[in-house]
Amino acid sequence: MSTTDTSTGTGADGAAEALSTAPREDGDTTGDAPNLPKLGVIGWLRWFWRQLTSMRVALILLFLLSLAAIPGSLVPQEGTDPVKVSDFLKNHTTLGPIYTKLGLFHVYSSVWFSAIYILLFVSLAGCIIPRSWQFVGQLRSQPPRAPRKLDRMPAYATWRTDATPQDVLDSARDTLRGRRFRVASGEESVAAEKGYLREAGNLVFHIALFGLLIAFAIGTLYKSDGNKLVVTGGGFTNNQTQYDDLRHGAFFDPDNMAPFGFRLNAFHATYEDSGPQKGTPRSYSADVTYFGPDGKSHKRTIHVNDPLNVAGNKVYLTSHGYSMVVTVRDGQGNVAYSGPVPFLPLDGNVTSQGVVKVPDAVGKDGKRDQLGFAGLFTPTMAIDPVNGPHSVFPALDRPALFITGYHGDLGMDSGLAQNVYTLDTTNKNLKQFTDDKGNPVRKLMVPGDTWTLPNGAGSITLNRVDQWANFEIVHQPGNSLALGSAVCMLLGLAGSLFIQRRRVWVRARRTEDGRTLVELAGLGRSESRKVAEELAVLVSAVHAKAPTAAEEPQESQPDSLSDGDHSDKEQS
Repeated sequence: MSTTDTSTGTGADGAAEALSTAPREDGDTTGDAPNLPKLGVIGWLRWFWRQLTSMRVALILLFLLSLAAIPGSLVPQEGTDPVKVSDFLKNHTTLGPIYTKLGLFHVYSSVWFSAIYILLFVSLAGCIIPRSWQFVGQLRSQPPRAPRKLDRMPAYATWRTDATPQDVLDSARDTLRGRRFRVASGEESVAAEKGYLREAGNLVFHIALFGLLIAFAIGTLYKSDGNKLVVTGGGFTNNQTQYDDLRHGAFFDPDNMAPFGFRLNAFHATYEDSGPQKGTPRSYSADVTYFGPDGKSHKRTIHVNDPLNVAGNKVYLTSHGYSMVVTVRDGQGNVAYSGPVPFLPLDGNVTSQGVVKVPDAVGKDGKRDQLGFAGLFTPTMAIDPVNGPHSVFPALDRPALFITGYHGDLGMDSGLAQNVYTLDTTNKNLKQFTDDKGNPVRKLMVPGDTWTLPNGAGSITLNRVDQWANFEIVHQPGNSLALGSAVCMLLGLAGSLFIQRRRVWVRARRTEDGRTLVELAGLGRSESRKVAEELAVLVSAVHAKAPTAAEEPQESQPDSLSDGDHSDKEQS
């Protein structure tokens, strides 16, 4: 079947082509081959731009971006876990330098990931802009006039009637407008079009994908993510020095952090106390008093997966443990340290370890004699020959502290950073307390106990056991844009998949016998029964007002709609 130019409205294929907003290639298509640009700088630039802005290349780049993000999940990243990166380099002396050169320890800021991201960004922009202009042009234009041979359309119906052509066209126009078609009248014909939301959905999908990329860029460049351990009764204020560790994007400004803070009033934890799940946490919650930019105090309970939202930040409750509240006196009887010391959990029953460092202690002779204590805490104590001291339940049922003492030089004045949760017992200037026989001394303490250190070095008192909670403070701009873009992507995809762009034409003209020949045809962008069904509804409505002429033979009755073979004779 031959087709004709869509500007004349005489071909089915041409009419179908006009339903698309896909960018069209320039060049004369009337000959055997299009007029391609001459090779040269301009020609190559035009060719590269067309390839880059094609939907095929955009999908390839999107796939490559997904693949490029995989190493960021498998390989430790410097921005999120520098300690693991350091350990990886120590343990993999051959593979580590290769990963470093490839930028696998900072995937999302690497040159190759940024190149794919920017190319995809440009590709989508170059694809969306021409489609948008073409779609706007189609919205402003009228439906194309009826082709000369309507019987070549996929859905077609015809009959003869005694009604006037104007009555037929008026009936068709009213019916089409009632079914929300955009209608345009022509000479002896009516043209109607429907389904613009299909192309609108297609554009919304790609624009939303564009917005999702922007949201990802904003979230990566301006985000911050930090942790803070807070003991019951302690607090936190949002500034860089208050964080235990803080990771942030390249454009994040630590000097311009949102003004807010909170105080941990109490921590509550419940556990399964029987059955195979004994010791499994049932609930964690933290009662806090927080203030925001308004400076007013508010009370709130933070649960797991129910963060506190304040000043554009989310405060998550991530973990908890126990803190030993101790008082340490030196050899002179003076209080050298008093306060809480957090211990870190080692297992699910919160068997914990920690250290107490007292750099200001003085010996009984008046000379500087720093004190250090390494302890193992068990909330519910148990001792056996295999596991030694350990906890059998995470709640404070039988709390006990097994502690070992040291004195001498803690090495804190060397200028080197130290882990506050470990004690460097390899230091030759730090000696362990021993008894009269030279055996190391270890003390079992419960809340309220005091251990008097050997040789008059002082004492340590376990006053009580408090709880601590660890909070993760996340500032992630762009989340609202990402959520809105994702929703728009789904809506746009649904529209582009389930809505069909379609056109309907109605022609009515006088014949030599004085009757009116009625022709109706429908065309969709893709094969679908919806076009034939809508045309059947239109045929029924028009035929009700312009019925078949009484003396017309049987074969001239309104025929059923055809959806396959077509000929030049009157058919449906």
